[in-house]
Amino acid sequence: MRMGAMLSLAWDEDPKRLAFTFSRYKFVAKMLAGMEDVLEVGCGDSTGSWIVAQHVGALTAIDKDKDLLASAPAAPIRRQVHDIVDLPYPGSFDGVFALDVLEHIRTEHEEAFMRHVSRALRVYGTMIIGMPSLESQAYASARSKAAHVNCKTEDGLRSTMERYCRRVFMFGMNDETLHTGYGPMCHYRLAVGVK
Repeated sequence: MRMGAMLSLAWDEDPKRLAFTFSRYKFVAKMLAGMEDVLEVGCGDSTGSWIVAQHVGALTAIDKDKDLLASAPAAPIRRQVHDIVDLPYPGSFDGVFALDVLEHIRTEHEEAFMRHVSRALRVYGTMIIGMPSLESQAYASARSKAAHVNCKTEDGLRSTMERYCRRVFMFGMNDETLHTGYGPMCHYRLAVGVK
């Protein structure tokens, strides 16, 4: 399978980033395994989405960037151009996830983003949000810092998720290693919420 434009660029610039990215998708695949209908919000070129698609009944992947979606590799994934900040996505899903998206959403649009993502979730559904930690930004590249306008601490992401989910479980990642260690030392955060 060929990769889409976004992950092809990552391969050219820093191939180890693919290991980190794919390990995040593997985590989501394990958490949502066996669910019938799953929605990915902000899928980019959807290369990593294929890891999740292999473990769920059906995966719908949306992104507002039509050019990235056009570069997507062939896979049994329903892809659609959609900006969830502007409009909720129609339908309801057993699981909804967004990896490396919330940090790009300006704080004034966060409530609309989270409300619309939550609205796509069925009762007792699972929501997963993954993002770089606020603490990691001291080590981020200038390009990342410019685009990362809404990174959060562990408590900040938990608090955001608790407004939309009944239960929230926090995980941390450093490179491709998943853990439940000390929050401020995490480079990346994954929040799993149950509606």
